[in-house]
Amino acid sequence: MNSYKFIRIYDLIISLTILILFFPFFTFIYAVCFFDSGKPIYVQTRVGKNKKPFKLLKFRTMKINTPSIASHMINKRSVTRCGRILRVLKLDELPQLINVLRGEMSLIGPRPCLFNQDELINEREKYNIFFVKPGITGLAQIKGIDMSNPQKLALTDKEMIMRYSQ
Repeated sequence: MNSYKFIRIYDLIISLTILILFFPFFTFIYAVCFFDSGKPIYVQTRVGKNKKPFKLLKFRTMKINTPSIASHMINKRSVTRCGRILRVLKLDELPQLINVLRGEMSLIGPRPCLFNQDELINEREKYNIFFVKPGITGLAQIKGIDMSNPQKLALTDKEMIMRYSQ
């Protein structure tokens, strides 16, 4: 079995297991977000594998009319009350398990960027990062590197992919 099929099976089993086991917890977060903002799920177009657009799912952490730009560029007052907690605990990312089930993402890979992050897209193109599926988490997140440093992020993504493919 080639490694890509193994990774896909791993992604499916882990994602489905987490979604089933923690369904009551997800429902609770959904309800809290609903009462906080009225729209608990946020859908945003992101850059996927081979630069194909896909709809990324998240629990809403920002006010409804917040512009669709990178998180590090958003005014802190745009974050909702429950959003502060969800972001610190990274729970806003949990709906992305559905993106994994749909085959748009993997559990581990480069975080998907927005199409308006030109500098990051250019840096990732230099290292051919877009040939893999984006992930919920990856080496850059572990190292605390965010999208505000495109060069360092792209190099870390490259390093992760090189290790991943060995």
